[in-house]
Amino acid sequence: MMWLVAEAQQHDTVQNSRLNKVTVRSHRHSGISRMGGAENGINMGQGELFRAACCNLGESFVNSASVDVNYNDAAVGARQIKLLGLSGQYVQMLNEGLPSSIGASLPYSLGYVPGAWMKSISVSKGASSVKHGPQSITGQINVEYLKPEDDPLFQLNIYGDSRLKSEFNAAVNRHIGDNLSTIVMAHYEHDFGHHDDDGDLWHDSPAVTQFHLQNRWKYAKGHYIMHAGVGYLQEQREGGQMLTVANPFRVLLNASRAEAYMKHAWLVDHDHNTNIALLANGYYYSLDGTFGPKTYRNSQLNFNSRLVLEHDFNEFHNISTGLSLDGSRMDEDLFLMTSRQWNTREIVPGAYAQYTYMPSYKLTAMAGLRADYNSLYQRAYFTPRLHLKWMVCDWMTLRASSGKGFRTPHVIAENHYLLASGRTLVADTILPQEEAWNSGISMAFFIPVGGKNLKLNAEYYYTDFIHQTVVDYDSDPTKIVINDLDGSSFSHTLQVDASYDFTEEFNVLTAFRYNYVRCTYDGILMEKPMTSRYKGLVTLNWKPMMAIWQVDVTLSLNGGGRMPTPYTLIDGTPSWDSEFPAYMQLSAQVTREFRHFSLYVGGENLTGYRQKNPIINASDPWSTDFDPTMIWGPVHGIMVYAGIRMKI
Repeated sequence: MMWLVAEAQQHDTVQNSRLNKVTVRSHRHSGISRMGGAENGINMGQGELFRAACCNLGESFVNSASVDVNYNDAAVGARQIKLLGLSGQYVQMLNEGLPSSIGASLPYSLGYVPGAWMKSISVSKGASSVKHGPQSITGQINVEYLKPEDDPLFQLNIYGDSRLKSEFNAAVNRHIGDNLSTIVMAHYEHDFGHHDDDGDLWHDSPAVTQFHLQNRWKYAKGHYIMHAGVGYLQEQREGGQMLTVANPFRVLLNASRAEAYMKHAWLVDHDHNTNIALLANGYYYSLDGTFGPKTYRNSQLNFNSRLVLEHDFNEFHNISTGLSLDGSRMDEDLFLMTSRQWNTREIVPGAYAQYTYMPSYKLTAMAGLRADYNSLYQRAYFTPRLHLKWMVCDWMTLRASSGKGFRTPHVIAENHYLLASGRTLVADTILPQEEAWNSGISMAFFIPVGGKNLKLNAEYYYTDFIHQTVVDYDSDPTKIVINDLDGSSFSHTLQVDASYDFTEEFNVLTAFRYNYVRCTYDGILMEKPMTSRYKGLVTLNWKPMMAIWQVDVTLSLNGGGRMPTPYTLIDGTPSWDSEFPAYMQLSAQVTREFRHFSLYVGGENLTGYRQKNPIINASDPWSTDFDPTMIWGPVHGIMVYAGIRMKI
């Protein structure tokens, strides 16, 4: 044990004329669509993403019934997603099919994907395909960026809000000859304000300055296609106490990331869709953090590679198989009074095979198995997964899935925000691999109502952990203990959602989800803290006047839950209540479309609800009672924003 402190038509008169060119335009509903394969999931296109400000990936799930996004803490302001009632590290994050972030970058990775760059997001639930590795436990989120091969254009997005945050995004792509195309994307954001809405002399969230640049290329000729690109990001976060305080407790983070990727594909046999692909990506990430008296530094180098073969034996049988080689190097340094340094080296070779049987469009079965060897743990492990889809009739479809998942926990790197707490952080730098089974079933119905289809979906998922890295706030009021699971840990999630187009202009989505999440802390099976027991959602989408205008409204009800076991402060009062309450949030946006641009104005948290006293013992951050990590609700009040999107 190591101690660390730590979218119309117009009819013309018919005349005899010759058309030199015909342009066919189609409009697809901007709402969320369901995946067509065996996996249970949803696709979100740009029309859906633009229903909110969507400054980054973390803010793109405002209208989502499945994915929750909230702050980890009030010090570093990192956003975290939750899927199936569990935190985001159990969701495998992909950028165009390639793994994205691990380790110290994981808490901030949602903010590293600008919203204006995204073309679509796919969210699959449960143990997903084995193609991308064993890490998916509760699901997979894959982001598709704007493409170099799209029609040549220039895009610009400028955003500003009442909290004095400004954002600038630009993207330009060009075709160079018949075979080569490229796109350059730039992002800049800056917070001009330092806000303290609750008057506790602490930043409600850090002021963020970020610069991000990417250049992507595509080359296609004959049976060969190549994608490649490079990117660079730099970010600073400035939080903690206001500078008006004598000897302020400061939280300062400086991060940089350099990345590169390539994808090569060869179509070997067109008749059987036989193709070979070689994919690889890598990045270098560094983080320098100051948390009051503590400093933490992390540098990591990661690479991922895949060699994939896919072949259709006939229209009913498909095989996908491949080899993988992943590796990471991470060096960490924590200083308080004395310096503690440690490093991690991990090489993971693997192989997989996935078979798909589709005897008709009504039935699909997909079974996969992969084997990996991890040099850090010196062990081999197998990941089986199975997905079934059965269209019972034209109006009902059933899906079922089951599979296992593994992930390597980077104990301090993934939880370094806990260093802002005055409590002693107790952790071992290497814990066993996290391992869990996930099984689920879903039913989708298309019920004719009033000449249109009522789309109804019901699903249930169960996740059961064999090994899990547990953050224990309960056992000792003076400590935060991170250890391996000793006992049971599981989650049950039940969700029902329905959407209906009342008219071509007006759509409504409603959803309700119930979470039952339990984990063992110090030998006692308890409800997982700071996890809402339920969520209700209503979204309205109205596009009057041939979709020139668009109005979007989202109302969410976030259920209450358990807080970690409170302790007594020096003044004799409890540190916090044993439960946190349910609360509602309202967001809205109005968009006006023009030929080459659109204007939008909106607001978030229009109910103005804020968590009271998000920082425990804010007046004495140097004490062991100080804790800014007990965040379960919004820390900001009403926020209004406006922006312009241009496309030329």
